[in-house]
Amino acid sequence: MTVDVVLPCLNEAGALPWVLARIPAGWRAVVVDNGSDDGSAAIARDLGATVVHEARRGFGAACHAGLLAAEADTVCFCDCDASLDPGLLERFVSIVEGGGADLVLGRRRPQGRGAWPAHARAGNLAVARMLRRRTGLRLHDIGPMRAARREALLALGLTDRRSGYPLQMVVRAADAGWRVREVDVPYLPRAGKSKVTGTWRGTWQAVRDMSRVLAEPAAAARVAPERGRVSGPESGGTA
Repeated sequence: MTVDVVLPCLNEAGALPWVLARIPAGWRAVVVDNGSDDGSAAIARDLGATVVHEARRGFGAACHAGLLAAEADTVCFCDCDASLDPGLLERFVSIVEGGGADLVLGRRRPQGRGAWPAHARAGNLAVARMLRRRTGLRLHDIGPMRAARREALLALGLTDRRSGYPLQMVVRAADAGWRVREVDVPYLPRAGKSKVTGTWRGTWQAVRDMSRVLAEPAAAARVAPERGRVSGPESGGTA
């Protein structure tokens, strides 16, 4: 089994050793440096990761650059700030490879004080409710930890390059009739300060980005991964 793990990275020198040490054996870590000035790229390379440079700032820009650079049949995404253990992705991949779901998402469960600030949690809850109205998916979290087939992800035609990228992936997957599943994962206090939801202002901007994604018209029907059937926007998915 070959798996690539995309790790968007902006100044995560302190977290990289912990994160990369937990990549499952035989998998490839693809660290996407999004303009770090703390030596993150060099550290990642020294620790054996494949390093991709993405000059355009934005979480979505980094994630998509990693997806394009990936070569494995199955691709995972995970934050690079030590808040999530990439070793947990083995279960995600087993579900995808075993045909249990087309997209597996990590539902974050805070561990310890300060793991998930109130403003960030409130913003996530608001987006999850809007997502339910838009797609019918009964999801609780739009977190960054996930796994799916690479070719199927590319076929979704993702265009957002900001904070809306993870949500757009879910919305377009739902429109295509993908089976979407949540798996609980421990959410630890991150190393360093969040670049997206570390403040109320950052959280508000992320919610605005995601609101624009939810306002997009339903995508045209696409072939559902591995099943060869065409599903329209009404098909939705399961959580």
